[in-house]
Amino acid sequence: MRIDVYFGPQEVVAADVTNRVVAVIDVLRASTSIATALANGARAVIPFASSEDVVSRAKTLANSEVKLAGERRMQAIPGFDMGNSPLDFTQKAVEGKTILMSTTNGTAAILAVQGARDVVIASYVNSSAVLSLLGAALRGGTDVVIVCAGHEKHFALEDAACAGSLVRQLTEKQKADINDAALAAMLIDKKYGTSLKRLFSASAHGVALAEAGFADDLVACAKVDSVPVLPVFQDRQITKLGPERAR
Repeated sequence: MRIDVYFGPQEVVAADVTNRVVAVIDVLRASTSIATALANGARAVIPFASSEDVVSRAKTLANSEVKLAGERRMQAIPGFDMGNSPLDFTQKAVEGKTILMSTTNGTAAILAVQGARDVVIASYVNSSAVLSLLGAALRGGTDVVIVCAGHEKHFALEDAACAGSLVRQLTEKQKADINDAALAAMLIDKKYGTSLKRLFSASAHGVALAEAGFADDLVACAKVDSVPVLPVFQDRQITKLGPERAR
């Protein structure tokens, strides 16, 4: 079996994900926000490439059913209900709602891997749940791909470290071939380990978020397994895997 890591969706072609189980990582912040929204009762999160696409889709749905979420340059998009802070996605704000979402990095990465057998949204806040799914895929004979969203089409340290953590834990239990990026990601994970505060302080995107006033988001994104849900992307929407949504 194989585990391949890609440090940006721009590296991925259709053949890389076909018939494979894919985990998409955007630690800061879309993956964390999506998991938080679903844990707090959102019916679904629908990713879009642009804010214009969000607005167009919203016009086809009842206002009472949807919330608009998204960011550009870390800030909430004007006129939207919320940005990309996991702290925005409270139960009061999202319960029973469909979230139409567009972010700089995360939603683009999710849309780039359509065609995979299964797609799960991964971060530190739901890493154990994701590991269970990926481990089951490997044991069942299916290769795994981990795609880092990166930051504005560049390498993101925090996404690579999270990918490395997943690869390390998977290969501790299951023999698998890995690509060079997976090996590099494990080395990054080894350097930072469980010190996510130190990781985010070293990450360019983490520093930028703190300077922009989003230090509390970094704390939320560092809470390992605090949101133990499995967000699964299927039929162009992300929903929580559970009794009501069997694979």
